[in-house]
Amino acid sequence: MHLCMDWRSVKFDWNRARAFLVTAEEGSLSAAARALGMAQPTLGRQVSALESELGVILFERAGRGLTLTQSGLELVEHVRAMGDAATRVSLTASGQSQSIEGRVCITASESYSAFVLPPAVAKLRRIAPGITIEILASNDVRDLRRREADIAVRNGRPTDPDLIARKIRDDTACLYATGGYLAQCGEIRTPDDMLRAHFIGFDNNEPFIEGLNALGMKLTPKHFPVLSNSHLMQWELVKQGIGIGVMLTQVGDAEPMVRRAAPWLKPFEFPIWLVAHRELNTSRRVRLVFDLLAQELTGI
Repeated sequence: MHLCMDWRSVKFDWNRARAFLVTAEEGSLSAAARALGMAQPTLGRQVSALESELGVILFERAGRGLTLTQSGLELVEHVRAMGDAATRVSLTASGQSQSIEGRVCITASESYSAFVLPPAVAKLRRIAPGITIEILASNDVRDLRRREADIAVRNGRPTDPDLIARKIRDDTACLYATGGYLAQCGEIRTPDDMLRAHFIGFDNNEPFIEGLNALGMKLTPKHFPVLSNSHLMQWELVKQGIGIGVMLTQVGDAEPMVRRAAPWLKPFEFPIWLVAHRELNTSRRVRLVFDLLAQELTGI
């Protein structure tokens, strides 16, 4: 049978109970004040106020320290249980509960998996070490309904009503090449200058060609002598001076081996969406990972 709590019978302040607990554990007011980051007189007043509230003496002087009275000994275990509960409340409220355990699979493109996600995963490991993170680095769209992944980082908003999506931000990418390659083919100052260059393309390359030509270029498949379905492979080929390739602006601008191949060209802009199945509403671990990724990726 559920017993109703008589809240009117609870007549003491938790902050004062905390002061009592830490003093009991530290053995002196000075040590407890240091542990709590408080002034010793303030802490002493809190302990005295708790004694007045409860109508008992909690401590006796023992040299420079304090020892618990019989009443203090009887109360300290109850207050310690309160302290443990308060700690769990704080951890849970801040998403740091170590009791959250299990596996969460995140899928993202190779570029995002390699260059963007690791700092977020490092923070997640500190906050929730009980969660096992699997990163599925794939340039193919994975089916969240079939549980191929729990959370996806995508460039488009899903239309499936069973999926929950949050737009994180707009990201950008640019064309990059080594200085040596640009010296070899000549500086690229106009769309027509692109015709002298070679590009690193995709296995399904037509959308890339069409996108570049929509910007005033006149490229054909012959301008793409090297193709790869791997973003990381493309990036390594660019850094080897084989041709011009595309990469996230934050990655390309930070790479000393390359520079923007066409600085006059406006960066390519695309949306970043964080997507999850509706299980997000019932799974604590998926929600924790989703919210942390949203926070970290928004702040980039």
